[in-house]
Amino acid sequence: MRIAIRSIVLLTTIFILLAVIGCDGSGSENDPDEMILRQALFNKIKSLDPVSMRDVYSATVSGQIFETLYQYHFLKRPYELIPLLAEEMPQISEDMLVYTIKIKKGVLFQDDKCFPLGKARELTSGDFVYGLKRVADIKNLSENWSVFDNKIVGLDEFREYTKTCKKAEDVDYSRPIAGLQMPDDYTLVIRLKRPWPQLIGTALADMVTSPVAKEAVDYYGEDIISHPVGTGPYMLKKWHRGSYIELVRNPNFRGELYPSEGEPGDAEAGYLDDAGKIMPFADKVVWTIIEEYQPAWLLFLQGKLDTSVIPKDNFDEAITGIGELTPELKQRNIHLKIFSDPSTFWLGFNMQDAVLGENKPLRLAISRAIDRKRFIDLFFNGRHPIADGFIPPLMASYNPKIKEKGYSRYDPNDARKLVEEAEEIYGGKLPKLRIAMPGTDTFARQFGQFLTRNLNDVGIDVEIDYMDWPTYQEKLNTSSAQMFASGIVASIPDAEDFMGIFYSKNKAPGSNKFNYYNAEFDKLYEEIATMFDSPERRELYQKMELVVLEDCPAAFLNHRIAYVLHHDWVKNYKPHVFQYGLSKYRRIDTAKRAEYKGR
Repeated sequence: MRIAIRSIVLLTTIFILLAVIGCDGSGSENDPDEMILRQALFNKIKSLDPVSMRDVYSATVSGQIFETLYQYHFLKRPYELIPLLAEEMPQISEDMLVYTIKIKKGVLFQDDKCFPLGKARELTSGDFVYGLKRVADIKNLSENWSVFDNKIVGLDEFREYTKTCKKAEDVDYSRPIAGLQMPDDYTLVIRLKRPWPQLIGTALADMVTSPVAKEAVDYYGEDIISHPVGTGPYMLKKWHRGSYIELVRNPNFRGELYPSEGEPGDAEAGYLDDAGKIMPFADKVVWTIIEEYQPAWLLFLQGKLDTSVIPKDNFDEAITGIGELTPELKQRNIHLKIFSDPSTFWLGFNMQDAVLGENKPLRLAISRAIDRKRFIDLFFNGRHPIADGFIPPLMASYNPKIKEKGYSRYDPNDARKLVEEAEEIYGGKLPKLRIAMPGTDTFARQFGQFLTRNLNDVGIDVEIDYMDWPTYQEKLNTSSAQMFASGIVASIPDAEDFMGIFYSKNKAPGSNKFNYYNAEFDKLYEEIATMFDSPERRELYQKMELVVLEDCPAAFLNHRIAYVLHHDWVKNYKPHVFQYGLSKYRRIDTAKRAEYKGR
């Protein structure tokens, strides 16, 4: 009976999603020649405002609307930074403290009613300065402030000034900042307190520095999170929360040429077929919000979605024992892309929590109670590597000997002994612990059940709090979660992202959701912040990793190997792990798509 009910629910979900995809105008079947990218988004999102987002789901959508000064080349590997809104790479002073950036002329924001007569104006250097001031403004509670803390001359002082303002509207954004200067409308000068070698990749190629029109913020107020006004190739047309998001071409977009060069093998793979052509190619980009993997998988097989991950229960249906696509999927002209993701996932501990924070034996017991191999076998078909530390293997600073340290070992007997130590420290039987779990879908609930069984087995009582993504983010940002299932995907090809999440000054609502503090780690972090990439810097990364692992602010679980499928009609689908604005490169062969649906 349980199976029958589940099947009915699943079919009902699919019928509803088909209705959404086919009848809302975003996925209309009336114009077969209209080029539409159709994708699934596996979580609801809260905001499309660069100042208030730091999650992959929001960035996936907003990356098509907003642009940055620089971006990573779409095809070249190793990844190479190139200008986007900037005219050229920055001019850098000899002391590495002054960056002079020329901005492209003729770049327009999208048309929007926030502008006079609804007609957009030209982008200027002032829009970048305004955006950075919004990040610094304490009233905005930006998760992104930690990126700039103690970096730019005068920006910290501006932040302190905003604390003195009683209301958000009292903040004077015309107040000058010595480290952010605008000699003219097309020149931005950034003055640093100390060298910041990672400035371009960490900040200037990140959406946190996307230019924001003051007119839009003034017009929409708090509702700016639902009214993104950018310079990118697409603009928001519809956002039915919990249902779908539809973007359409931005008529004001200046156009961008598809790359004419890449790495060896790109031409043979067809990645240079569109070389020199004007982007974007697609007319619309549509994300259907599907919080269960199974319905998304079935819609992909029906041709209603262009791409898909492989749900764990369908892995054998998609991949053979030797790691290739099954003959059935090959017959459908479906393609497989396998690539390492610069990511790490964990069960995190709030170090400010009265039970966990001062009880290292309890944290160690939880870590050693989790059977990571079993977890990866059950949920990811054995294809992900165990996280023996938190620096992923893709990074140059990865320590190949980290496994020898034994921080990821599964040892339930030792965990039970540690529980006894933890109870002595606590002064009695441990209370029930709570885990914040993002998602209410089948995967989340099965993951919660797995953790519960592992921890119960060693004498630790837990309860799982399942919640949607916006609620989960709020819980972490306010340090309200005792434990939390989470992870990080690097935004740059350097391990600094992974270090920043343990730096004490980045505590929640910043990236340090653990609220972790270690004086030695902080000192090393401040040292590497001014260093260029070098063997010495990589050695410090490995030293910092060991400091964190010894303190155990999290039970690190796994890194990720991505298995992504796409239909043959999706062109220019080259994996790129450090850029979100990828829709402009994608092209759809509408004839092939129509042929598939006509089978």
